[in-house]
Amino acid sequence: MKERIVRAVAGIIVLTSVVLTYFVNINWLWLGVFVGVNLLQSSFTKFCPLEKILDAVGVKEGNSKS
Repeated sequence: MKERIVRAVAGIIVLTSVVLTYFVNINWLWLGVFVGVNLLQSSFTKFCPLEKILDAVGVKEGNSKS
């Protein structure tokens, strides 16, 4: 469950960054860059800040049937 939430939040933030870049200011692109760099570093270090937040909130790692 946590993995799906992390992926969904990352996708939403990247898409929001693209929309804000197009309609508001080019500097919003840095938000998408930040998310991408965070995803890359978490693949090497296995540390994801959002997972720590989800742990604190009480979201359990579970087996979801697709």
